Amino acid sequence: MSRKFLPKALLAMSIALLAATQASADATLDRIKARGTLTVGVILSGAPFGYIDPTSQTQKGYNLDIAKALADDLGVKLETVTVTPPNRVQFLQQGKVDILIANMQYTEDRAKVLDWVATPYDRSGGAAVGRKDSGLKDWADLKGKPVCVSQGSNFTQPLIEQYGAEVKGLPSQPESLLALQGGNCVAAVHVGATVGLLLEDRPEEWKDYTILFPTELLPSDSVIWVRKGEKETAEALDKSIRQLHTSGKLLEFAKANRLRNTDYLEQERKTLSAGK
Repeated sequence: MSRKFLPKALLAMSIALLAATQASADATLDRIKARGTLTVGVILSGAPFGYIDPTSQTQKGYNLDIAKALADDLGVKLETVTVTPPNRVQFLQQGKVDILIANMQYTEDRAKVLDWVATPYDRSGGAAVGRKDSGLKDWADLKGKPVCVSQGSNFTQPLIEQYGAEVKGLPSQPESLLALQGGNCVAAVHVGATVGLLLEDRPEEWKDYTILFPTELLPSDSVIWVRKGEKETAEALDKSIRQLHTSGKLLEFAKANRLRNTDYLEQERKTLSAGK
């Protein structure tokens, strides 16, 4: 073998090896089917997305219904793992869960470390909960004031950069809301659908509180997250989500779980159905 030929051979072998590595990089789908289980990271911070039913002690919510539908579509059983905002990405990256359906809206920063299912399953923004007598009328009124959020919340950046709030990150939504009731912040900002139902379902506990502003902060697409490079898994799940949209199942799940605003789901169903 000539010296001239050797580098070309090595180059060809390297290219072939790289191609083989890339082809086998996304083994998650194979593992899911081999073990017969889809493991989904979910947050159980409250209705409508995920919660423990006090009567049956079972997990319920919009995100749980989606997870079950995806498992059914793959022909496997569903296993859920409870995650929190501080640990959900870590659980996914460490392989403790296959995917996340965990109230994580799309952001460019998250997209740098994870991949995602292209078709969103919802669109959510943040609502500010505070005392009725707070005097706060607009997001701009939060300037220089302490505001509670969940750690890792995508509402943190706009609260600081756009409105000058002093953000306090708590491990979870319940802890953030507890801090609000304890007077540690003037408002707590969380997904509007969740806090809206909380105020509605616990009128005595929250009688002195309300959603302060008529507009939601940073409405963003709620997507399913997978590990970086797992394109095949993302594509397979995307087909399922699109089918859940067009069949009307997502809208059915949303209404059954009392999502307060289904405008996005209704429009997405029309759009995707028209593009069949």
